[in-house]
Amino acid sequence: MSNAPAAQPMTGSRLPPLQWGFDGGAATWFGIQLGGLLITVLTLGICYPWAVVMTYRWKTKHTYINGQRLRFTGTAPRLFGMWIKWFLLCIITIGIYSFWVYPRLTKWIVEHQEIDPVG
Repeated sequence: MSNAPAAQPMTGSRLPPLQWGFDGGAATWFGIQLGGLLITVLTLGICYPWAVVMTYRWKTKHTYINGQRLRFTGTAPRLFGMWIKWFLLCIITIGIYSFWVYPRLTKWIVEHQEIDPVG
């Protein structure tokens, strides 16, 4: 059974299309990726959740919908706890659980994005 809300039929006029935009640049992206790589490599992957949060914080900061910026509210310590759990489940299941990690990570990322009331 799905938790998604049922699609509502459109009545009357159509809603205007959403206008998406992105204004990130190569220099800041390079800096974020270099920082994430260094954090991950120097900690032997233990701090990978910090790299994930840095990356998605940058992506959402540079994304806007109908003129309003997005904001990423996830934190690395919160993701770290989930990451350890997922890692242990992958070990216990001899890697089978890894098929569930990406969808769970994507769900966590999407659930921690919102419209920035200030930006």
